[in-house]
Amino acid sequence: MDQLFDLAVIGGGVNGAGIARDAAGRGAKVLLLEAGDLAQGTSSASTKLIHGGLRYLEHYEFGLVRESLSEREALWAIAPHIIHPMRFVLPYVQGLRPRWLLRLGLFLYDHIGGRKRLPATRTIDLQRHPAGTPLKPGFTAGFEYSDGWVDDARLVLLNAKDAAERGAEVRTRTKVTGATRVGEVWAIATSGGTFRAKALVNAAGPQVLEVENSLGDAPDYGMRLVRGSHIVVRKLFEHPYAYFFQLADGRIFFAIPYERDFTLIGTTDRDQLPGDPIKASDEEIAYLCEGANTYFKTAITPADVVWTYSGVRPLVDDGSGKPEAATRGYRLELSETGQGAPLLSVYGGKITTYRHLAEEAVDLLAPRLSALSGKAWTRSAALPGGDFAIDGLEALKAGLAADYGFLAAHDIDRIARAYGTRARAWLGEAQGWQALGRDFGGGLSAAEVDYLRQEEWAVSAEDVLWRRSKLGLRLDAGQQSALAEYLAT
Repeated sequence: MDQLFDLAVIGGGVNGAGIARDAAGRGAKVLLLEAGDLAQGTSSASTKLIHGGLRYLEHYEFGLVRESLSEREALWAIAPHIIHPMRFVLPYVQGLRPRWLLRLGLFLYDHIGGRKRLPATRTIDLQRHPAGTPLKPGFTAGFEYSDGWVDDARLVLLNAKDAAERGAEVRTRTKVTGATRVGEVWAIATSGGTFRAKALVNAAGPQVLEVENSLGDAPDYGMRLVRGSHIVVRKLFEHPYAYFFQLADGRIFFAIPYERDFTLIGTTDRDQLPGDPIKASDEEIAYLCEGANTYFKTAITPADVVWTYSGVRPLVDDGSGKPEAATRGYRLELSETGQGAPLLSVYGGKITTYRHLAEEAVDLLAPRLSALSGKAWTRSAALPGGDFAIDGLEALKAGLAADYGFLAAHDIDRIARAYGTRARAWLGEAQGWQALGRDFGGGLSAAEVDYLRQEEWAVSAEDVLWRRSKLGLRLDAGQQSALAEYLAT
């Protein structure tokens, strides 16, 4: 207990990592505590979008949409390796939302968030547009609009990495078991020992209320836990467009090009009840297959699903009847001065607003924590590997291809999109695959695995294959087992 931190953050998801990064960059001595791996829960189980949330407009969440849209291009600029623009196609379906409503929603979407670089919405003829080819006959009109794609787990990882490079201590697999105020300091008990901090942030996501109760504080909000499930199938179309589809029950879902050879379909909205497994149910899988079959010529069944993933969204309980109508906004609650050492609790939030949420959280703490002497800074500071031009990914890939001629184009693409300018940190002077050590399959080498273990807190094969990358889609059981054995040494 001899080491005193200015700020301890509970939760290694996107909000916790973002707050740790922001605070470290303002001069605070920060400790980030995560019970499992970074992004192990909700933050790696999103639909992988940096978006305003077009569907939130019909729930009158105009402030949230505006905030999210204003963040899209800012996040793209600081992480152009893991974030890139994507064009979405929204087919018009007679009998569902009227054409004028879709036009109005997309007009607002284009104009309320400060869009500058992303192209505007346009009306399209699906009989001529490439996105119309895979669709069933009958879908003739639609709209094309812009949003962004993100590697969500790496977004979390890079925020934690930047926090560490700015002096933060990041402890994964360190579960907080309790915390008490001792004078003006928090004494925090964990599976890895006891730590002290002048202020504490509870950014535990779905466990926020559980942590709040363990700290002896009465929660300020009720939470509604909603499970979102996704399925991945072999690719259903060849073009680069994503789809925003409507269903007859009023819900929407996406179909998105994924990892070169696959299509990602989701999401569902189901209330997550205590004791329920956090996995896609047979009903959810069938529901997503049926939704896709409403639109695509190529029918899919649950037998075609190669992977599913599910996450629990911790939403502020605003009394909404349907899970999909519950607010995706967030709330920040700071303890009163008279209660002693500050406690800031984070309720709700979404990937797209994480940076702004973190900035607001640190601003709230600043008057109570003298170490936070700097000004807000994260809107324009690149995340690790993202220190290149917003439109410079192709040039970066060309440079890697020139220096590492033994890498196939798809390897270059994956590596550039994961590591950006940091790729050479583990590629080094290699002039052939043999120089990178053992080949685990799928383009994964010992050099890369060692880098992930030494620099990115990877411990298990799951950390490497499903969060640091998505190579779990490409390695067979034997290869995955070999990787696990390697990591165990």
